[in-house]
Amino acid sequence: MDAEEARRLNALYDEVLGGGRASAEPRPVVAESWQRSLAAQVDPELDAPPVVYGADRLAEVRESHPLNAVLPVLRQTLTSIADEASHIMVITDAHGLILWREGAADVRRQADRVALSEGAIWSEDAIGTNGMGTALATGQPVQIHSAEHLVRRIHPWTCAAAPVHDPDTGKLIGAVDISGPLRTVHPAMMALVTAAARLAEGQLQVLMAAADEQLRARNMRHLMALGEQSGALLTPTGRVLAVQPLGWLPDRLIVPDGADRIELGDGREAVVEPLDEGYLLRIPGTSRRRTSLDLKLLGGSQPIATVNGRPIALTLRRAEVLALLMLHPAGLTAEQLMLQLYGDEGNPTTVRGEMHRLRNLLGSGVLDTKPYRIIADVTGDVDLVRKALAQRDLGTALQYYSGPLLSRSEAPALRAERDELDATLRAAVLESADTDQLWQFAQTSTGADDLEVYERLEAALPLDDPRRPTAVVRRLRLSEE
Repeated sequence: MDAEEARRLNALYDEVLGGGRASAEPRPVVAESWQRSLAAQVDPELDAPPVVYGADRLAEVRESHPLNAVLPVLRQTLTSIADEASHIMVITDAHGLILWREGAADVRRQADRVALSEGAIWSEDAIGTNGMGTALATGQPVQIHSAEHLVRRIHPWTCAAAPVHDPDTGKLIGAVDISGPLRTVHPAMMALVTAAARLAEGQLQVLMAAADEQLRARNMRHLMALGEQSGALLTPTGRVLAVQPLGWLPDRLIVPDGADRIELGDGREAVVEPLDEGYLLRIPGTSRRRTSLDLKLLGGSQPIATVNGRPIALTLRRAEVLALLMLHPAGLTAEQLMLQLYGDEGNPTTVRGEMHRLRNLLGSGVLDTKPYRIIADVTGDVDLVRKALAQRDLGTALQYYSGPLLSRSEAPALRAERDELDATLRAAVLESADTDQLWQFAQTSTGADDLEVYERLEAALPLDDPRRPTAVVRRLRLSEE
């Protein structure tokens, strides 16, 4: 940032906060932040933010914070650059508490003068508009220059920050920031902190997957011991990691602290048993016999709904509706169904009419309204494949996968679901070293025209395997196309 731009921002700051007629407007993100900060009674002449933790207490807070696990990645990404560019790297929690601050020694000394230091709170309601606080307030990456800061003492600084979210819950857990004196501003600061935040989230995702696998390995015996009883393994945050039988639970449940029972969306009550890590969920019995619904939606054949053993052929539109409701166990409103079926060009009245006809076709005990949802005991090939892939059970996934989900459907939500399911299954198959599973995938309409699949088969199948000539011929044909 050159001196002329800094003077322009200072003049604008004085005009806007002085209450006179401003010659221009601050950037929207800055103006909105000033409004929030002033509403929180932040004084623009404030000396420094509060320092709430000393070194001993801060060490405990750091140890338990999720970003502690990815600190080496952030250091590798940002600290060396910060040193070279006369910046500091700052990492906060979700409330703006500075947990770590590292970088050039001379910049750290300057930062100490405005309490840009470990243990201080840099939320908007503590110190006004700033990179970290505003990124946390908006949930978006942001860069704040000079007099865009609400508090005058911070005007000699420039900063760029990006929020970091928990990949498990989606909740905000902190922010990553690069700060420095005005002379050190660089156009790449924003891109750098944004990339660092995404890298941290990616690393947290990897750690979460490892923890999930460990929880499954240690506790699967509890689920298997339930026998015929329905049950599930849940993470401490309520994510469903494993379930028997497949397909009867949503991906996440709310488990209140200390709860020993929870009510499911279908009216049944489940017993919650705490494990060393996570929970075992079980259904001791059902209070009433419910209608069974089985949906066959994969492959190129006509979609079929089987209600209490009675097969019913479905039109494409009715199959689309049932597919969406199965994929959303909590239900959808008419407006939500409209958007997922037709996009912005739909009409809720059309959806309501289709739902009325579908309820009459399937009979009582299958569909409910307000919102529209399936209340029968539902199973379906698409959901069984999704659940099996989530549990890394490729054999079961291939057993139920006969082709793409409603391949003729142009409904936006189902096209996205179809593409994701096919891509996930394909990636799992290619990652697997099992030649039989690779061959099984190649026999589906999805794998039949996949050149890489047949290249892998040609390389893996022994010369005397009767499947190899077919693999070679198909590979040659696909190579020529």
